[in-house]
Amino acid sequence: MTTLRPTTDLSADEARRIALRAQGFLGTPDRRSGVRGILRHLGAVQLDTISVLARSHELIPYARLGAVGRKTVEKAYWTTAAAGEPSPQPHAFEYWSHAACILPVEEWPHFAFRRRAYRNRPHWNHELPDGAYDQVIKQLHTEGPLTATELGGAKRTSEWWDWSGAKVAVERALMYGEVVCVERRGWKRVYDLAERAIPQALLHDDLDDAECLRRLVRLAGQSLGVGTRADIADYHRLKGEQVDAVIADSGLVPVTVEGWGKPAWADPVALETPPRGRHRTTLLSPFDSLIWERARTERIFGFTHRLEAYVPKQKRIYGYFAMPVLAGGRLVGRVDPAREGSTLVAKQVTLDGPKAVPAVAQALVEAASWVDCSDVRVERVDAPDLREPLATELTRLLA
Repeated sequence: MTTLRPTTDLSADEARRIALRAQGFLGTPDRRSGVRGILRHLGAVQLDTISVLARSHELIPYARLGAVGRKTVEKAYWTTAAAGEPSPQPHAFEYWSHAACILPVEEWPHFAFRRRAYRNRPHWNHELPDGAYDQVIKQLHTEGPLTATELGGAKRTSEWWDWSGAKVAVERALMYGEVVCVERRGWKRVYDLAERAIPQALLHDDLDDAECLRRLVRLAGQSLGVGTRADIADYHRLKGEQVDAVIADSGLVPVTVEGWGKPAWADPVALETPPRGRHRTTLLSPFDSLIWERARTERIFGFTHRLEAYVPKQKRIYGYFAMPVLAGGRLVGRVDPAREGSTLVAKQVTLDGPKAVPAVAQALVEAASWVDCSDVRVERVDAPDLREPLATELTRLLA
């Protein structure tokens, strides 16, 4: 690895603002490019099964664009054709990146390194029954796009991990790149042959590992604005040594950031102009790429972010699906939301002092409107003396 001398010194505040702009939270949002523009800009949008206000992949564009229609979001990700019509060019595909993510379809060639790694993988958690793989490929070839249920069943029992032979086979084919998911039907993956779904010009594994990694490191740097080696590696879940091997040739430039204590790299375009503009006030999905990496979130915002959905209820501190509140370029609180009919329920609210009250109220009211709730009810506030000011502000905004 070539060692480069840092070219720019950034203050902690400059780095924070660069990161916010890179993630789409500072400045005027590009509404013309919409949800697809957000996907291309971020490079990856994480999927998750949890749905409270909405699923995470819906919350990501909402946080940046405001009240974009939920059907509009789904349509932007997954393009489908009417019966009998040729398939349109997909805008996205689903694959393993930071986690299970929606990715811009033009990045298909750059995940060749991961597809190759999966093909060479000697051990799997699920045994593949004899003949199941060939049967799945044959069925998709003759019947067209299908869900795991249509292929023969997703599970053998009610246990989430107990996959059927068809599910094991089609997921293996997805990892290998022979099968692709370019659509979700409800919450079910719709599988198709990659040769049929991916545009011909993109359907190849021609790029070697180094070229794939250079591209993903550069994309991570652009999406983060500025980041450490660990930040950049985490974005598409690369290994540290993979980042080390290509970062000098990735186009990112070395920088030092006040208080970070570790080498960092920045997108050179992000350094050309000072990050200015309006800050977005919003609830964030716990799976938002702004806060993916815990150490980075603490370093930039002084904010400890933990998802407690899988923590026993009695051990939770902030709630099942606590959503950080972004306002003025800072993380100023948390809300653990739920829905009861036309009411958005803030089951637990954590506030970073009295100054956070107006922002948290605004974020709650906007989110309520987006999910067609006409009222907001607060159940618990961590600072009892802030409960009444929050209730007063909510009443004012809802009037």
